[in-house]
Amino acid sequence: MSAEKDTGSGQVTSFCDWMSQLPGELHNIPLCSLAIPGSHDSMTYDLDINSSIIEPDNLKGLSKIYCARRIVHRWAVTQEESITKQLDAGVRYFDLRIARKPNDTDPTRLYFYHGLCTRTDVETVLRMIHDWAEKHPKEILILALSHFKGFDKQKAEQLHIHLISFIKTLFGAKLLHRAWDIPTLKSCWDQGRNVIVSYDYSANQHPEMWGRIPYYYGDSMDPAEVESKLRQGLEKARSTQGFYVCGLNLTLPEDSRILRYIFRPRDKLTKVLQRSLPTLLQWVKQQAGQRPNIVASDVVTRDNFVSTVVQLNISKLEDPSGILFNVL
Repeated sequence: MSAEKDTGSGQVTSFCDWMSQLPGELHNIPLCSLAIPGSHDSMTYDLDINSSIIEPDNLKGLSKIYCARRIVHRWAVTQEESITKQLDAGVRYFDLRIARKPNDTDPTRLYFYHGLCTRTDVETVLRMIHDWAEKHPKEILILALSHFKGFDKQKAEQLHIHLISFIKTLFGAKLLHRAWDIPTLKSCWDQGRNVIVSYDYSANQHPEMWGRIPYYYGDSMDPAEVESKLRQGLEKARSTQGFYVCGLNLTLPEDSRILRYIFRPRDKLTKVLQRSLPTLLQWVKQQAGQRPNIVASDVVTRDNFVSTVVQLNISKLEDPSGILFNVL
């Protein structure tokens, strides 16, 4: 997507810099009160079919079989576009699940994963995100690093120390420190900081690293069941202060029911997701009065996902004459 242009009529042409285009009334509310588009399993567009199977555990022994890896690949890819294109499209929260490849000769090299590992390593992708953040200083990015698969007990502490040190060095003054008060757009802009790193590791004591952000999801392949469970999760989330994620993503069953999906010869997860996303987005539109915080989805560049979420921020803002602001 190209960068948006202010037409002078209160409208923008894309979502590359949507945060800076929000009405001034929203600049001073907590970021956890803004609706923010996010991507679930953000790096899966880059999964390597030649990687060993990292999960599920009962398929690890089939890693040497190409057909098994191909099936895992078809049902593990949740995103179609690169991290840079997701950023350009308006995504501001990224679900980044990290693993160490078995028998990697580099003791500190890490990858992202979902079923299989990615082709591109973690440090390379974080540099790409850093470069984008430099060019868009008013767009606040939330990077959720989690799971840390393959961090065995003997090497885990060394790997965490190395990764946290790399993040602190790379992003430097861009990192927003943990604070008692939830930041606003204006407070981030005033400090010149636009990157929040959520690091899901209990021993983490670094002020530059935020803790785990709760992620509510339906744990089902049925959109209706996903909606039902999200309603329950959001009731709990709204009773607390802080960031939280409302996950629209579908989840394959972990028992034998998975077979009804993975052996469909002409189907794959992204196709299933594309069929379900319009229904889930209708549910999101119904949340306009509630303004959920981070809304994460698969196939984020499809079906106006980003615009639907961003629109929640302004759906109740009215001008003095009672006409709804139309900025996006």
